[in-house]
Amino acid sequence: MSASTNTRPTAARPAGEAPGAPEFVAEGGDWAEIAAEAERLGEERIVVNMGPVHPSTHGVLRLILEIDGETVRELRVGTGYLHTGIEKNMEYRTWTQGVTFCTRMDYVAPFFQEVGYCLAVEKLLGITEQVPERATLIRVLMMELNRIASHLIAIGTGGNELGATTMMTVAFRGREDILRIFERITGLRMNHAYIRPGGVAQDLPPGTTDYVRELLPNIRLSVKELQDLTVENPIFKLRQQNVGYISLAGAMALGLTGPSVRAAGLPLDLRKSQPYCGYETYDFDVPVRDHSDSYNRTMVRYDECYESIKIVLQALDRLDATPGPVMVADKKVAWPAQLSIGSDGQGNSLEHIKEIMSTSMESLIHHFKLVTEGFRVPAGQVFTTVEHAKGVMGVHLVSDGGTRPYRAHFRDPSYSNLQSTAMICEGGQLADVVVSLASLDPVLGGVDR
Repeated sequence: MSASTNTRPTAARPAGEAPGAPEFVAEGGDWAEIAAEAERLGEERIVVNMGPVHPSTHGVLRLILEIDGETVRELRVGTGYLHTGIEKNMEYRTWTQGVTFCTRMDYVAPFFQEVGYCLAVEKLLGITEQVPERATLIRVLMMELNRIASHLIAIGTGGNELGATTMMTVAFRGREDILRIFERITGLRMNHAYIRPGGVAQDLPPGTTDYVRELLPNIRLSVKELQDLTVENPIFKLRQQNVGYISLAGAMALGLTGPSVRAAGLPLDLRKSQPYCGYETYDFDVPVRDHSDSYNRTMVRYDECYESIKIVLQALDRLDATPGPVMVADKKVAWPAQLSIGSDGQGNSLEHIKEIMSTSMESLIHHFKLVTEGFRVPAGQVFTTVEHAKGVMGVHLVSDGGTRPYRAHFRDPSYSNLQSTAMICEGGQLADVVVSLASLDPVLGGVDR
């Protein structure tokens, strides 16, 4: 027994029958019974929960879908399942300890939170112009490498969710080279707490700039290999083109930011429009497209990886030509001795211990007070922004004049981008929900924080 659905030409319809009304044709059975059942199922809407632990939702996200057959009629986003209380915890830690918390928000792109937070603290302290040039160059180097790593994960995991496991393995291979650089510089692969108010925790180890130059061709190759796998791949294009589309007006109305809004044609990039960390002195372009669908959002990320490589090469040349300290000279903010890692990768270096334990009792006392109590920040509030890998990230800090924030709040780009999920998914196919969500690249650690 089988049933199929056809639509008769309008001219053949009985009087009073609406155009487009389905006609059920049955063979081998009671056709009236089959037609009634098919018509009943065709009108039934089902509510489906995708998540909050669905493997394709980029984290602990809940999507409530009302579907009509395979068509998504309504979509609602439920967040809060990964809430860690990071912002509240920061109120009970010193200003320096705050970096250890905010780096864990978007764990795929931690350096953007670290830099944004430290820029805000430095603005409250009034020491923005006193941050050493070398420290600023290191910040730019780390952010741009992190931008590439974040985009590789966005593209690779998005492909894996469609069954293209090769995309993920290539992406993770490229990211692995970047994590090796991070580990060499900070001692950690993620959750670094390396950027500090006033500069960075420690200078680059000897030979780091040559090491980065050595790995950059491999990173570029990974990006190129991903492009070769996807850009003209007919299956990839079929799943991505005109899927998850949003107009520029809709994107702006819903606060869409980052590659998602640049794919719609708006060259919104704070590195150009509101420069920080000396970005106005670097030569790079802001990639845009004219149609913000899943495909073009991916293409913009590819283009941005190459632009970030250009910035990294410029930063490396400047680092080679710019010796000097990596922390402000103000001893009310900077620790008396440079905190550095021991040769075995464990604990503090012997030079650091010798400095604070043997050479100067005053240094030890001052170091102890700075580490345990922290420095005081003048009362006031500040809002600063950086161009995160996912888009515009804002940091709002309020100080009551103490050694810890009165309030810390982050405007995370992933949270802002999720507002558009309903608009880009409703009316589309159920199978395209995962594609559309992946193209926004949300990280739930930053969303829930």
